[in-house]
Amino acid sequence: MSFFIENWTLIAVALASGGMLLWPTLSGTAGAGSLNASEAVQLINREKANVVDVCGPDEFAAGHVSGAKNVPLGDLEAKLGSVVKNKTAPLILVCASGTRSRRAVAIAKKLGYENAHSLTGGMGAWRSASLPVEKS
Repeated sequence: MSFFIENWTLIAVALASGGMLLWPTLSGTAGAGSLNASEAVQLINREKANVVDVCGPDEFAAGHVSGAKNVPLGDLEAKLGSVVKNKTAPLILVCASGTRSRRAVAIAKKLGYENAHSLTGGMGAWRSASLPVEKS
């Protein structure tokens, strides 16, 4: 018992760090709704996933995933329903770096798209994986 009393600060630090490591798993947010480039390709090929690019029109024109539709993040809530009608089909949201697409996943899930995913690393990761980029 004296060990615990004398080393209470070490025990507190160990418990706090363990709690921080477990938090994403316990809260259900560990990688929720995110895919790497190869997982996205598999979802597109196997399950005919819809790809929506949430970048602005200029970024979209500079290069996007082949077959992607452009719905800027600010318009997503109003326009996603007309662009992707099937809410149960897989939906992959893409932006330049993955930041906006993570926000877009939250919006899509709020709208009822239960199978919405963000491309981790965005178009940068897509290009790094040497996957096809379409320009318009």
